[in-house]
Amino acid sequence: MAPLPSWNDGAAKSAILDFVARTTREGGPDYVPPAERIAVFDNDGTLWCEFPLLVQVFFALAEVKRLAQQDPLLLRKPAFRAMIDGDVKALMSLPRKDVLEPAFATHAGMTVEQFHANAWRWLRQAEHPRLGRRFIDNAYVPQRELLGHLRTNGFRTYIVTGGGVEFVRVVAERLYGIPPEQVIGSSTKMKLEDGPDGMVLRKLPELGSFDDRDEKVVNIALHIGRRPVFAFGNSDGDLAMIRYTLAGTGPRMAWYLHHDDATREFAYDRDFRLSPFGEGLDRATELGIGVVSMKRDWNRVFADGDDANDGGSA
Repeated sequence: MAPLPSWNDGAAKSAILDFVARTTREGGPDYVPPAERIAVFDNDGTLWCEFPLLVQVFFALAEVKRLAQQDPLLLRKPAFRAMIDGDVKALMSLPRKDVLEPAFATHAGMTVEQFHANAWRWLRQAEHPRLGRRFIDNAYVPQRELLGHLRTNGFRTYIVTGGGVEFVRVVAERLYGIPPEQVIGSSTKMKLEDGPDGMVLRKLPELGSFDDRDEKVVNIALHIGRRPVFAFGNSDGDLAMIRYTLAGTGPRMAWYLHHDDATREFAYDRDFRLSPFGEGLDRATELGIGVVSMKRDWNRVFADGDDANDGGSA
């Protein structure tokens, strides 16, 4: 089968295939040694659906009442209050970091293993409220094909996400073939405990690193130690990572995914406060960033067919 079958023939598909071919052709002028073939992808809105709320926020909605009973003072925070009230509109109006704080707090008090088990129990049955399918069935087929094509050609693929690192690690290998050690994300602080069952790491209700915007670049340097040669995002929160990728020497490529398909998924960009795509959209041509149109460049979005989807615009 030809590579990227869920991508329509066109400029984006051709450019990606050409880049991979050029950078892996030994002896060619654009050859990139395997050790330097680093590709980084955002997760929410880049690899799976993030609208109208991030998947981890939906998970937090199911967990936050338990947290509020343990610590009523949390209700003083707007995002916690909105979650208790089920006020999605209020959540959409808040900054991304404020909305994710309750999501990170759902880790508190659990060991890493307990959190993974709890998150997977929810993920394997919870459904998206508008798309009518499980959240884990909302991964984008064209992106899964792209990740596979890159790996087939010697690239190492990483997720660099603003979402909680432990939450994304629960699904990264199942959905994308990306092992947990190649997931970089926001994290809470932890403490090491030595108990009757041996040594465990327990999650604390305190943010360690919020992996968004400039912090994505910092964490790439900390956890990968190499500048990527390929990057893919979907919002202004990914712009620093994309610009950092393109600023290196030698062949480079970076893309934005534009959510412009209200029929098969959702149509939104600069007005989605949780993950706005404004500056990146306006400056893409100037900065040499390609823009993939979900509507024009993909002939399918999800694995089980798109005609039955009931998406909408923002």
